[in-house]
Amino acid sequence: MIASRVNEAFARSTPLESDHDLFAEFRDLLNAGEIRAAQPDPAAPRGWRVNAWVKRGILLGFRLGTLARYDLGEGLLHFSDKSTFPPKTSAPGGGTRVVPGGSAVREGAFLGRGVTCMPPMYVNVGAWVGDGTMIDSHALVGSCAQVGRRCHISAGAQIGGVLEPVGALPVIVEDDVLVGGNCGVYEGAIVKRGAVVGAGVILTRSTPVYDIARGEVIRAGNGGPLVIPEGAVVVPGSRPIGSGLGREWNLSLQAPVIVKYRDDRTDERIRLEELLR
Repeated sequence: MIASRVNEAFARSTPLESDHDLFAEFRDLLNAGEIRAAQPDPAAPRGWRVNAWVKRGILLGFRLGTLARYDLGEGLLHFSDKSTFPPKTSAPGGGTRVVPGGSAVREGAFLGRGVTCMPPMYVNVGAWVGDGTMIDSHALVGSCAQVGRRCHISAGAQIGGVLEPVGALPVIVEDDVLVGGNCGVYEGAIVKRGAVVGAGVILTRSTPVYDIARGEVIRAGNGGPLVIPEGAVVVPGSRPIGSGLGREWNLSLQAPVIVKYRDDRTDERIRLEELLR
C-alpha cells in the first residue's frame, strides 16, 4: 500500500533513488484527488479525519526536490521552486477555468470539474477544491486546505493551510459555503456545509464566535478546531474590553457574530453567484 511506502520513505534519513519514483506516483494521486490530506469521516468527532501520511508524502517531496528555474511566456516570467512541485497545468477537457492574469496552481493540488480561478489567485500543494467552486481574485487556498463543492472563495479571502504538524487538521470549508471578500480562515477551522462567512470576518482557533441566533458562544476546545455550524451566517462584530485601559479608553476587540441561519432570502442572494461560473 502506498501509505506504508510513503511512511517508510519519510522515516529514512537518507533517501533512496526509488523514492523519486514513489513520490511521482504519490503526486499523481494527489493531482487526481484520489488521496487527500484530510477527508470526510462520519466516525470522526467533527466529521473529518486527517491523513498524516499524505502530509508526510508532501514533506518528502520538499526533501527530494532541488531548486529549479521555471520560465513561462517564452522567458517573460520566471521563478524558482522545488523541482518536485512545478506549476500545475490543466487541460480544457478537465473542465477547470484558469482565467489569464497571473494565477498559479502548484502540482499536488486537486481542482474538480467546473472550478473557476479568477486572476490572480493561488492554490498550494495538497489543497483539494471540489467541483463547481469559484476562487476569486487575490484569494489563497493554502497547503492541504480542503474546499468543498459549489463554494465561492471571494476576492482577497485567505484559506489558510496547515501542513505541519502532520497530525493537525487543515482548514476545512465544506460544500456550498460562501467565504466573503477579505476573510481569513486559519488554524484548522472548520466551516460547515452551507455557511456564509461575511466580508472581513477572521476565524482562528482562538477566536470566540458569538451566536446571537442560538444564544451561545462557540469556542475551540479540548485541542479541537473552531467549528462554524452548518448554515450559519457570520458577520464581523466587536465586543468591548471590560477592564483596565481597554475599558478606560473604550476599546473593543473584533468578534465574529452569527446573526442568523440560512433562509430563502440568503439562498436567493447566493444563487446570483452562479451566473459568474
